[in-house]
Amino acid sequence: MAFDRSKTYGNIPVVVLVGRPNVGKSTLFNRLVRTRRAITDPTPGVTRDPVVKDVFIREKPVRLIDTGGFKLDNDGGADGLDSLVVEKTLETIKSADAIVLLLEAGVLTAEDEEFIALLRPYQKRLIVAVNKTEGGRREQESFNLFSFGFERIYCISAEHGDRIAELEDAIIGALDFSGVIEALPPEKEPIRIAILGKPNTGKSTLSNRLTASEGSLVSDIPGTTRDVVEGAFTYKNRAFILLDTAGIRRKSKVTENIEYYSVNRAIKTIDEADIVFLMIDAQEGLADQDKKIAALASGKGRGIIMALNKWDAMPAIKNTFEAVRDRIRFLFGKMEYAPVVAVSAKTGLGADTLLDTAIRLHRQLTTQIDTGPLNQALERWLEECPPPQGPQTRFKVKYAVQVSTRPVKFVMFVSRIHAVTESYIAYLRNKMRKELGFKEIPIEIEIRASRRSKDAQDAAHATHTKHTRHTKHTAV
Repeated sequence: MAFDRSKTYGNIPVVVLVGRPNVGKSTLFNRLVRTRRAITDPTPGVTRDPVVKDVFIREKPVRLIDTGGFKLDNDGGADGLDSLVVEKTLETIKSADAIVLLLEAGVLTAEDEEFIALLRPYQKRLIVAVNKTEGGRREQESFNLFSFGFERIYCISAEHGDRIAELEDAIIGALDFSGVIEALPPEKEPIRIAILGKPNTGKSTLSNRLTASEGSLVSDIPGTTRDVVEGAFTYKNRAFILLDTAGIRRKSKVTENIEYYSVNRAIKTIDEADIVFLMIDAQEGLADQDKKIAALASGKGRGIIMALNKWDAMPAIKNTFEAVRDRIRFLFGKMEYAPVVAVSAKTGLGADTLLDTAIRLHRQLTTQIDTGPLNQALERWLEECPPPQGPQTRFKVKYAVQVSTRPVKFVMFVSRIHAVTESYIAYLRNKMRKELGFKEIPIEIEIRASRRSKDAQDAAHATHTKHTRHTKHTAV
């Protein structure tokens, strides 16, 4: 079966990368997905949650999972999370179609030997790779691993790319693609949700509840989540993909390189999402950081739902939610359109409302208005509130078109660009929200000079003059 990289596939084989800390699993993960998705750092134990990415390897769709490092002495570690990481890794192995065990050239530790013993029940699904053998370094020493009963060992360098092609061939050769489901039609594509917010607002707890899994580690320790953890679930016959991210603190409080990369990765998930769940601790209230996150998401045209988490711990006083919601809308100013939902990630309170709201926002984000009805509405709005008529402020709106969905963007062609005020654009944007079905999402309006406008004529004249001069110079 031939696969198309531009399409989405379901029921694809799962490949998991395992090994002790610092053998290069995340570097290999990034090499195979051909992007810096997993965080890499010399500090052992950087990866905690499984990092998932659907990729194409040798033109075949594969779900690749990077796991936390296996530690023999998993008594909890300094931050109390080592045992949770190991448990998560072992759980991920059970559901994998192929397991890539990564070892380090010339270094075989007690942890390696213990892990090899644990993997014996999965021998038929096991692919063994020895990392850090760039230029043939320590390859001879790696042959000692055959004493463990391995039929084949792949000596690679994840950092330099040595013999990665051979490993890719081995991975694909070990997988069965007969059960892969054809691509979904566009209207049934998964709704992609990014969960963002400050540390300890309940992002991972919400992710685990919605996905009905323990995909994200949950701890009271701020900064537990480092990588982006991807999960999938179905609600009311709609597929969802959830991206759980690291907590975002003020830049001045980010002191570790690992946290810096985690925060950057969290912010980049906005580009991969349709909608952002902005998690706000209902007991602590809003912070400046919440406003910055919302502004980033709004600037990229993503739908935003403000999730007031830990609502189960709020006092049961009449109209409390309305008062908190109104205060949020007041503080967020121009983002009063964004829905506010009270939830409890711990108990499940408000989860249905949150997902119903996400479906509604996704419908708005994917709405396309035909040019005819759009300009009929525009003509009516111009009659209801005509543009200014002063000698310096006069302009005419010629016509408008919608140029994109997700994000929703319109282009309006006018006679004089510089005369168009922000207040009039805001008026038109509000009309679009109320009458065209975009009540709860950000809308971008770009103003351009119409072909017959003076601005356009001046621009055309400047371009013609430049071209004429260039032609004359070339002729000489």
